[in-house]
Order: sequence, then structure tokens, then C-alpha cells
Amino acid sequence: MAAESAAFTPLTLPVLPLDDEVVLPGMVVPLDLSDAEVRAAVEAAQAAARSEPGKPRVLLVPRIDGTHAATGVLGTVEQVGRLADGDPGALIRGRSRVRIGAGTTGPGAALWVEGTRVDETVPDPLPGQVAELVKEYKALATAWLRKRGAWQVVDRVQAIDDVSALADNSGYSPFLTTEQKVELLETTDPVARLKLATQQLRDHLAEQDVAETIAKDVQEGVDKQQREFLLRRQLEAVRKELREINGEQDGEESDDYRARVEAADLPEKVREAALKEVDKLERSSDQSPEGSWIRTWLDTVLEMPWSERTEDAYDIQGAQAVLDAEHAGLEDVKERITEYLAVRKRRGDRGLGVVGGRRGGAVLALVGPPGVGKTSLGESVAHAMGRKFVRVALGGVRDEAEIRGHRRTYVGALPGRIVRAIKEAGSMNPVVLLDEIDKVGSDFRGDPAAALLEVLDPAQNHTFRDHYLEVELDLSDVVFLATANVLEAIPEALLDRMELVRLDGYTEDEKVVIARDHLLPRQLERAGLDADEVTVDEGALRKLAGEYTREAGVRTLERSIARLLRKVAAQHELGDRELPFTVTEGDLRALIGRPHHVPESAQDPAERRTAVPGVATGLAVTGAGGDVLYVEASLADPETGAAGLTLTGQLGDVMKESAQIALSFLRSHGAELELPVGDLKDRGAHIHFPAGAVPKDGPSAGVTMTTALASLLSGRLVRTDVAMTGEVSLTGRVLPIGGVKQKLLAAHRAGITTVIIPKRNEPDLDDVPAEVLDKLDVHAVTDVRQVLELALAPATNGAEREVPVAA
Repeated sequence: MAAESAAFTPLTLPVLPLDDEVVLPGMVVPLDLSDAEVRAAVEAAQAAARSEPGKPRVLLVPRIDGTHAATGVLGTVEQVGRLADGDPGALIRGRSRVRIGAGTTGPGAALWVEGTRVDETVPDPLPGQVAELVKEYKALATAWLRKRGAWQVVDRVQAIDDVSALADNSGYSPFLTTEQKVELLETTDPVARLKLATQQLRDHLAEQDVAETIAKDVQEGVDKQQREFLLRRQLEAVRKELREINGEQDGEESDDYRARVEAADLPEKVREAALKEVDKLERSSDQSPEGSWIRTWLDTVLEMPWSERTEDAYDIQGAQAVLDAEHAGLEDVKERITEYLAVRKRRGDRGLGVVGGRRGGAVLALVGPPGVGKTSLGESVAHAMGRKFVRVALGGVRDEAEIRGHRRTYVGALPGRIVRAIKEAGSMNPVVLLDEIDKVGSDFRGDPAAALLEVLDPAQNHTFRDHYLEVELDLSDVVFLATANVLEAIPEALLDRMELVRLDGYTEDEKVVIARDHLLPRQLERAGLDADEVTVDEGALRKLAGEYTREAGVRTLERSIARLLRKVAAQHELGDRELPFTVTEGDLRALIGRPHHVPESAQDPAERRTAVPGVATGLAVTGAGGDVLYVEASLADPETGAAGLTLTGQLGDVMKESAQIALSFLRSHGAELELPVGDLKDRGAHIHFPAGAVPKDGPSAGVTMTTALASLLSGRLVRTDVAMTGEVSLTGRVLPIGGVKQKLLAAHRAGITTVIIPKRNEPDLDDVPAEVLDKLDVHAVTDVRQVLELALAPATNGAEREVPVAA
């Protein structure tokens, strides 16, 4: 760091005041001698110089608002003559800083003061930090000078090595204020002064960069607006010429919108809102972005079918015939649609079409496994009612704005899917199918299911407001059909607003009818075959439905039929098959391979899963409908296996608890059942559910696990033709469960003939098709002891089989 010299030289000098200007040491400035104070100071200095050697000396002192600074600069008068404009002037060079003392007397009219020269010294060589500071200042000064094009000054700045002179060189900077220059003048430490000058230069360059960026952006914006203005004027001129060529009347676009709104058949409130927007459009300029938003909104409102309605077909018998012709089974849905039409007809006859501002719409939730016809049913319903049909896919929708629409201020704003569906249908009373409503998700963008609450609420949807339209939309006459695979995935509040209709899958007979009447004709057409070229007899269709597919719906069955017909078509083209051809049951294996789902009852007794003790057949409900579930049990070797219960098969907590209950029941009641319960105390029990990659949960496998353990301990086989379902309690009671219809349909598909269900589920048998019940021997039980009596086969020759031991 530089330090001030301790040696000071006393001076007596005339004062040359500088109003709002500062001269630093090293600077050379011209001063106008027309000013009386400047002329008096120069003349006094010249008079004093006659008696002293050297050039005349003056004290340059900044004067701000009439107040002199405490520090001035010793200046020498280099030359006196004429300035460029012809006025008398003097050229003065700043030499060094001087601290101003008391006033004194001297020749001339000038003010004389005593002062002390400040000697500034800096160590040589410069310390590292000071050298870096010098380098930074020169770099900043060079950058600034190059921006101004002052290339000739760059070399002079680079040649300055003295720290004090380099800092005082900032006095030439035009961007510094008088206060900043005074601060530089009064900073006597050269290093501190150079730091201050560097900071001032750095701040100015930063401000200059920001100003240049803003100016560039402004200029680009102005250029863009000018270009857009020119192009719009050209476009208007082109349109005008086209209108003149076509003989059209010249008019403003806003006038066109006003005429369209007044001519449209809009509800009163919608008309008022539309006219307000037309007023805004007339007041806005062509360049305003609000104009495009208003035009898009007006187009959307004018395209909505506010007063369009289709007349319902009140031919109830005809509607029933249409539904029966297009869909086999699904009696619940058909009955509900028939009831709806009958009530609508009676309300219309009595003048009750609109009650309390609400019309007689309907909201149905069709819940069932995939492939049972939920989606295609929507089209059939619309066909039967004579209404327009539109489908809204909700699978994977996570943005609430997809339902309610975006606010108009957003870029690319659109109305919600409900409004778009009404616009697409062209009617205010269509059949709207909300497909896959259970697949709606929620994230940071909102919950679409919550936005559907108002849409699907018959008490609210006559005043539905879309965020984009912001006018009331009457949805009370719309028939909403929502489809879902999993009932539990639908929010409770949303489910409460819909009438639930379950589609539990088809029986084998229904599948054969569907395949014969619907699937086969459709696939014949897609395969390029005629009905008289290829026929499939009923036995082949039944085998396809029973052994080649195992599903609640008919999608896989349709694929199997398509594969069968493709094979026949390919063989005919290759010359290996003559047409016409009838596919029989015996031809299936040669055409599409072996069956994939052979019933247990059709297998060899030694190959059946229940051919060994400890295996029982249960029934379960999955997302694809009902299914058969096997339970296997074994006991560990008493010498190597640890006591306790091991569960495998990816089981949920409820199913694990059911296994513990089954084991506890057998331990406490095994003696009265004549079972060797001692094995359960000394040997570990292992219960496994095959298809281990599939998660399983629920209490309905309780009786199945109890039966498997009882079979294992007694050595008695579980009957192959028996399947069971029911929750078991610690006292052996069989408690009710859900999904009885799906489970019995699954048992029927699997070739099971005897089914055990809880007694309290007996009323649910009313929902099971009669043709299925005729082929099943259903036993309703209340106690596990009844289950064991029905399910366990008698011991062979009165001797029990050897209990299997887990490896």
C-alpha cells in the first residue's frame, strides 16, 4: 500500500474557483478568462511569478453550491491566449494535491490562501495486489475507450505505470459526476483512490451493458412492430381488393361479429356476455393481443349448439330391440336405459320436461372388467335413443384444465373437454361417454376427478361454468356414461354422484352368441372373406370361448377368431385349402394350436393340482374379472424346519392375517375335527399362492387356506370339482364376501361344478345368470366344518395319506 509522505511544503497561492467542475493532478484543462474570478486568479499568479522562478501557479478549488472543497490542486499556467471560439483563455495543468489552510493577502484582486502540498508515494516495486488492481483498471479503461472508438487514447493509458497518475486519469471520464470526482480528489491514498476509480468504472460499464441490452431489445421490438404494422396494412389492402373482386361489402371485422352475435340464437346471458366482448373488440387496436383472444372466444361461443337438441326416440320397444341386436347380455344396462326412456316419455307427455331449471339427464357408471362392451355400449345407447354420440377419453388425464378449460389469458387457451364434446356433438343433449374414468390421475396441476364433480352432479350441472367460456352451460339434458375397470379407483365423492351399473362378464353361452352374431361377421369382413366361404360351427366357437380363452370379456375371443380366419385365408391363397370351408371343433388344434386353458376336470386325475393333499381351489376377483385361485400348503421336516407360518405369493396384509386365523382355528379346534394338530406345533407350516408375481389381498381366501391345511393334516384330497370362497373367523364362522357373481362365472369357465359360498351371500345368487346356476351345485354354508365335509374327499381305504414335507 502507498503511504502519504510525511514531508509537506507550505504554499501561498491565489484561488481559482471551479463551479461544478473538478480538475485532478495530471489533467490539462482550458479555462475561459472571461470569468472575472478566473482572470483575477491568473493575473495574480502572473504578477507573483515575476518575482519568482517558474511558471505562474494557481490553486484550482472545486466550488459546489457556493462552498469550496477542503482540498484543491496546484496548477501551473502553461499558456495564455485565445480559445477555439476566439475568447481569451488559459491552459492550466494540474500538478499535485494541496490541503487548503487559512486565507492570506497577495497581489491582485484574487483570493489568496495558504496550503500544504500532499506528497503521495507508492512502494516500488508494486505489491502483488496493487499490480493486479492496476491491470484490472487498465483492462476496464481499455474496454470503455474501445466502445467509444478512442483508440489513440488506449496506448497512453497503457503507458501509465504510476498508481497515483493512473487513478487521477479518471478525471477525464465524462460519466463521473462532480461528487464522484470530488471524492477522488479528497482520497489522498493512491491505492484507495485507484480502487475507487476502478469501482466507478466497473459500475459504469455494467450500467452501459444493461442500457445497450435494453436499447437493443427496444429497437428489435420497434422493428418488429413496424414490420407487423406494414404487413397488416398490406393484408388489409389485399383483403379489400379481394372483397371488391368478389363483390362483397367492405366492413369492419368487429361489425361482422356484432351481426353474427345478434343473428345467433343465443341464451340471454350468453348474448349479453358476447356483446360485451364485441364492444371490447371494437375498442382494441389491431396490434393488441387481446383482440385475437376475443375473436377466438367469440368463435367458440358462436359454434356452440346453444339451442340445438335432438328429439328422443320414445319407441321403447324399438329401443329395446336395438340394444338387444347390438349387445348380447348386459341386461342391467338395457333395463336402465329402457326405464330412462319410459320416464322421459311420461314427463314429456305431462309437460314436465324442465323441472326447477333442470332437465331429465342421467349419469351412469358402467364398472366391469375389460372387454365386456362398456365403450361400445355408449354408441348403442345413443342409437337406441336417437341422440348424437361423443366419446371423451379420460385415461391418463392429469390436468384439471382438461375438464374445466383454461383461463382466456393463457397462451393457447382452450375450453375443457366437456365443452368441446358438446360442440363436437352439435347438440345440447348428446350421449357423452367418459371413458376410463378410473384412470384419471392428479398431480401439481390439479385433480381432474374433482373438476368432474360438478359435471356429473344432476343437482349442479344445469349451471356448469367452463373457465374458458365463463358463461353458464346447461348439461342437465346430457346422458353421461362413465366407464371404469376398478371401482375402488373412482373417488368416493365422484362415485356418489353416479348411478352404478356393474358389468360382471359373460357366461360361456353369451360368449358363443356374441361370437356368432357380432364377432364372426366383423372378422370375416376384415379378413376379406364372405359368410358363405367360411363358417364356424357352434362347437368350435364354444371350445374357443372355453379352452382357448379365459376372460370376463370377449377381446381375446375376437382375436382368436381373427387368427383362425387369417389362417384359413392364408391356406387358401397358398393352395392348401379349398373354400367353402366349415371350421369344426376338431380343426382348431391344426389351425391355431393347442388349447391354453384346459379345465381341471378334463385333465388326467394324476395331473390335477388337487391330486395331492394340501391343495385347495379358491375363487378371487381381479381387475380382469373373476378367476380361480389355488392354495398350496406343506409342513416342514420336524428336525430341520422351524415352527411357525411361512407365506409366499406376494400377499397383502389382509390375506396374511386370514392365514394366521386359519392356522389358529385349526390349532384350537383340530382335536374335534380329528386332525393331528401336534404337527402344527412342532413343524412349520408353509402356505403358497401360485402366480407369485401377481399381488393378492383380501379376506375371501380364508376358507380355502383352512381347507388346504386341513387336507394336509388329514391326508385327504380336496375334491377337484369343488371351489370355495369366504372369510373365516377364529371360531370357524364363514363370513360374507364380495364379487359372488364374478367368482361363480370364473368357476363356470374353469369347469368347476360345485361351489361353496357363505350363507349370507345367498341373496347375491339372484344376480348370477340362470344358465350358470343350472350347471353349478352351489352350497351356502355358515361354518368351516361344513366346508370340510363338502370339500374333502374320503380317505383312501380308510387310511390317511402321508403328509407332504417341505423341502
